[in-house]
Amino acid sequence: MEKSVQKLITLTPKAAEKVKEFMKQEGRDDLYLRVYVAGGGCAGLSYGMGFEEKASEDDIVLEEHGVKMLIDSYSSNYLKGSEIDYVESLMGAGFKINNPNVVRTCACGHSFSTE
Repeated sequence: MEKSVQKLITLTPKAAEKVKEFMKQEGRDDLYLRVYVAGGGCAGLSYGMGFEEKASEDDIVLEEHGVKMLIDSYSSNYLKGSEIDYVESLMGAGFKINNPNVVRTCACGHSFSTE
């Protein structure tokens, strides 16, 4: 059963372009982008992203800029209002999640905690 929630998470046009590029490398354009939060890291929680072929029953399905995203109900509690961007700098390139719910991050910047 697909559920829809508006503005749980947004994907910038640049991030959407990069996701589509990665899908093309996989030889698929029909995949979902799974965005999730998992326990772990020095601050308690960390982000994860990957491709999936179909939605699970408890997934929230969103679409932005032609990219379909899946977010499970557990992760949705931590991702409300977040934005996924793709940044390129001298230090490298990658996806960056701007999450307004974060109150603390670890020194390496790979994990976070909320209230």
